[in-house]
Amino acid sequence: MRGRSGMRDFTQGNILGHLLAFAWPMLVGNLLQALYNTVDAIWVGRYIGAHALGAVAVSFPIIMALLALLMGLTMATTTLVAQFRGAKDDSGVKRTISNSLRLLGGLAVVLSAIGYFLRVPILKLISTPAEILPMAASYLGIFMAGVITMFAYNSGSAILRGLGDSQTPLKYLAIATAINMVLDPLLIIGVGPFPQMGIAGAALATVFAQGVSAVLVLRHLQHKVGLFDVADGAKWWHLDRHLTKLTFSIGLPAGFQQFVMSMGMLTITSIINRFGATVTAAFGAAARLDQFAHMPAMSVGMAVSAMVGQNLGAGKDERVRGIVRNAIMVTMSITALLASVALIFPTTVLSMFTSDPGVLAEGTQYLRIVGWTYVPFAVSFVLTGVLRGAGDTMPTMIITVSTLWFVRVPLASYLAGELGSRGIWLASAITPLMSLSLNYLYYRTGRWRRKVAVRRQAQADAATAVAEQASASAAEGRIAAGAQPAAVSSQGQ
Repeated sequence: MRGRSGMRDFTQGNILGHLLAFAWPMLVGNLLQALYNTVDAIWVGRYIGAHALGAVAVSFPIIMALLALLMGLTMATTTLVAQFRGAKDDSGVKRTISNSLRLLGGLAVVLSAIGYFLRVPILKLISTPAEILPMAASYLGIFMAGVITMFAYNSGSAILRGLGDSQTPLKYLAIATAINMVLDPLLIIGVGPFPQMGIAGAALATVFAQGVSAVLVLRHLQHKVGLFDVADGAKWWHLDRHLTKLTFSIGLPAGFQQFVMSMGMLTITSIINRFGATVTAAFGAAARLDQFAHMPAMSVGMAVSAMVGQNLGAGKDERVRGIVRNAIMVTMSITALLASVALIFPTTVLSMFTSDPGVLAEGTQYLRIVGWTYVPFAVSFVLTGVLRGAGDTMPTMIITVSTLWFVRVPLASYLAGELGSRGIWLASAITPLMSLSLNYLYYRTGRWRRKVAVRRQAQADAATAVAEQASASAAEGRIAAGAQPAAVSSQGQ
């Protein structure tokens, strides 16, 4: 069922219908968001060269590492909004929205400054080839300076997803993507009055487009949804202590998981960089295809989080199993098709990014090894979506840390010495199977049902009410005990 402003109530109605209707705008939105970076890569790779493509490739693990905490808190926002929405607690929804935007906005400014001023030392730390270091620093600097625009949009989108609205973020993202596609060639190669900025132009076009989407989504929250007032200056810098604690309890493990994944990718990237700019560029191009192949599962996983959050908030646990079953069926079907394309036509797809024979050969080898892992990855996204919807993010963090740092990174380092770059690709293909197995085993325990934030809050409120009632009863008893002698004395007089 749909409510005001396109918001969906996932606690009733057909599960598959809800899943498909809610997930497809997020899939298209993820495709458009990836198109931001892919359009950058195509223009940069085609018109500046393979070194510039490598410069963009080494920047993204750094961006993801620096912004991991904010990404985790964004996920927590979706979870809390969905659970309060499912519990029909409009006051809780409104307080969560306001508090999350303040919290995320402040942290985004701090992390933006850190990323901007420390970009060169970080690039050197991961062994960025000297020939691409200046271009990578230029791209990364502009991107990090404007990162507040990215998180303003992503925070607003997370709120709307929790409310059951995935179409509004898509609409605004489509506008921003169109702006980015127009500005990219104008600023990269210089057209008419626009200066020729090279790789810096790609970053500037992306930041400007993200700024447009941020303004639009925040304006929608204020004027259309009516659950957020940007003009509430008296309370703007005051955080709700309880909601902030809840947000961090859910978001910190998810954020740390993102950070660990990003640091792992930085470590893997530093190993890849040892083999030179050609291998780095090949990994950058092939990783774009990974991104597209994982998008259906990511989108379905986000839909699962919102749907599970609302149903657990409403106490309808029995619907969760149906959500999982339908989500796995949908995501496996789509991902298997994309994996087939990557495995059968790798060179054809990679040629969109570059015509360099060395880059094409290395990228083809990568896809023919890693492409087999796309389906296991897809199922893992669904299972982690369930845990996020419940607010139980610690187990997936532990699983991610274990499989990445105890298996993938050391194995990649060892096999790189034995097999060259092929060894790194083989290590990348082993860990998804382990991750899927561990996530499934935890999901089967059902322990995540105990972590629902709304239920914990209700239990805490009930305990507080009981304690207050007991305290009031005790106080009344003391008053009555103290008044009795006075009454007797009066009667005696």
